[in-house]
Amino acid sequence: MGRNAIETVLGGVVLIVAGVFLFFAFNVAQVKAVSGYEIKAHFLKVGGLSNGSDVRINGIKIGTVLDRVLDPQTFEAVVIMSIRPDVKLPRDTVATIGSEGILGGKYIRLKPGQAAETLPEGGRIAKVEDFKSLEDQVGEIIFLATGGK
Repeated sequence: MGRNAIETVLGGVVLIVAGVFLFFAFNVAQVKAVSGYEIKAHFLKVGGLSNGSDVRINGIKIGTVLDRVLDPQTFEAVVIMSIRPDVKLPRDTVATIGSEGILGGKYIRLKPGQAAETLPEGGRIAKVEDFKSLEDQVGEIIFLATGGK
């Protein structure tokens, strides 16, 4: 009887430690959605970008991808992002889709411009650089290596 009680208590301690670990990992990993103002960017292809992906400036998370929709008139991929309220983006900000490596996830990389005006809530980032897949990059290298023929 005493052995079962010890095993039960030990099992409870393991579950509590696991819960504390998960709570700590969730807070440190910054996986929560950023609440702030919304902006949009139109891309020709988003290459695996998903809802909940990070929006970063110089590697620092400043926002979250809220949604990706198809524009029915232009057939472009519209990415809707939420940006922290303390980050005011210049109007000439450039948005690109970055990758965390060959097997890593995708994220939006923002390169702030020098404009004095900032993007308003619901505004659109006009300058975008579309996602280049590994196949696109290899094709460009082959094209350059063969002299552009």
